[in-house]
Amino acid sequence: MKHQSIKICVATLIVVVMLSLMCCTNGTSTSNNLNPLILIPGNGGNQLEAKLTTQYKPSSLICEPWYPLFKKKNGWFRLWFDSSVLLAPFTQCFASRMTLYYDQELDDYFNAPGVLTRVPQFGSTYSLRYLNPRLKLVTDYMASLVDSLEQLGYIDGKNLFGAPYDFRYGLAAPGHSSQVGSKFLNDLKNLIEKASNSNGGKPVILVSHSLGGLFVLELLNRNPSSWRKKFIKHFIALSTPWGGTIDEMFTFASGNTLGVPLVNPLLVRNEQRSSESNLWLLPNPKMFDIKKTLVATPYRNYSAHDMVDFLKDIGYSEGVYPYETRILPLIKKIEAPNVPITCFVGKGVKTMEELFYRNDDFDERPEIFYGDGDGTVNMVSLLALESLWKDEKNQYLKVIKIADVSHNSILKDKVAVDEIIGEVSRINSHDDQLGLSKISLAMPIYDGK
Repeated sequence: MKHQSIKICVATLIVVVMLSLMCCTNGTSTSNNLNPLILIPGNGGNQLEAKLTTQYKPSSLICEPWYPLFKKKNGWFRLWFDSSVLLAPFTQCFASRMTLYYDQELDDYFNAPGVLTRVPQFGSTYSLRYLNPRLKLVTDYMASLVDSLEQLGYIDGKNLFGAPYDFRYGLAAPGHSSQVGSKFLNDLKNLIEKASNSNGGKPVILVSHSLGGLFVLELLNRNPSSWRKKFIKHFIALSTPWGGTIDEMFTFASGNTLGVPLVNPLLVRNEQRSSESNLWLLPNPKMFDIKKTLVATPYRNYSAHDMVDFLKDIGYSEGVYPYETRILPLIKKIEAPNVPITCFVGKGVKTMEELFYRNDDFDERPEIFYGDGDGTVNMVSLLALESLWKDEKNQYLKVIKIADVSHNSILKDKVAVDEIIGEVSRINSHDDQLGLSKISLAMPIYDGK
């Protein structure tokens, strides 16, 4: 009887140990089986803070350094997104503080004098969950996607990271200075290496949205293949405007409120024109047909090949030189990085296809004709990599189209987020670099919802 009791105790102990191991495997240790993942937001997709120095010259009395009233102890305050931008007098303050200036002699872009800017908590997902944590319902950006990744087992700061940046700045072709954009690429590279090294040397999954995808592609192509092979597991690009957007021509011509109510678009137009990244997002003449009219007036039609004349005619001739010298050479060739890439794109959403101005006054809102896309980016731009890389034998490319999902809702729509999480899970289930040596063009997963 005594020996029987011992056997029962031993058996019970074994069961308890096995159950404990199973709990650990299905619980906290799940995160140990995941490749580290870094989120890279799009244009306007993270918080931005500012601080004013004695060199700051207010554009009006109401824009004196006392505004805004509530600042951190060291003088920093929320620049993007702050709800006071909705009120016209403060809209002007916001616009003047967000404006960049191109110095042709130094060949680079700079903040307005007396305005310092910074991105809070680089490396964390904090500043890209909500553009303003006090207005979560209306400024939710990547919160839904982050929550779903955490349910998968990802933990912020451990194997989940965010790479926010000053989205007003872009990049330039080789031979041109781009201090802010280049620093971001270097910071992102260091974050990738840190994420990999702190997770047992596992390569990293990069998940970008919109403009962030252009930065990631530049980072990959500016580093040697040995580095890419060691540190990059997969690149997931969401709603990336590979060839720019017609929406940007609308922004440059007439100003764009980006859906923010009550804002006069003409109050933010000059600030939007000054953005280096916006210049980068103008339609790429390599993607858009030379015969395709994008903007029309009674006196002149403009295609993607007429951008210099377009910039002059809308009254922004100062943008011509940086566009010709910095942007055109940058977008001339989009090279395949030989890193596995999955593109998620929305389709079936009304997207600006052609703008018609009834006279030469670009202050007036145009008549808009629509085509297919995600509501912001045209299909020819979203699907550009398919045609550009069709002959690339060493580039794996998978394209997933989701119907009726817009440019930003791809980050929170349940069908889209579930599909993105499914792709992340699939990538994590592969121990190698997919071992694929040719382009794989996936058929549309969703033609309707």
